[in-house]
Amino acid sequence: PNKNAAEITIFDSNIVIYKFVQDLHFFITGGDDENELLLATVLQGLFDAIALRLRNTIDKREALENLDVIFLCIDEVVDQGMILETDANAIAGKVAIQNMEASATLSE
Repeated sequence: PNKNAAEITIFDSNIVIYKFVQDLHFFITGGDDENELLLATVLQGLFDAIALRLRNTIDKREALENLDVIFLCIDEVVDQGMILETDANAIAGKVAIQNMEASATLSE
């Protein structure tokens, strides 16, 4: 089995999809009526977008130094429980544009 594959479990009537990479744990939860394949796709898209933005250096130190990027990725994936995007390249691209706009306004 692939050790980087997401695992699925049920906890308190919630589906929990999780993935452990190095010293980080990624979790997506949904009600027991949610589609676990869709939730797994959300987790994989989020993880891949974070990996793209962090240049595949995914560890605790890098994550803490780039927590703003991770939060932007999460913001691009889900809004108030609605899944907006699961394509990692699209998520990473939108986050890159937001980072450029933010740094431009700070430098002005």
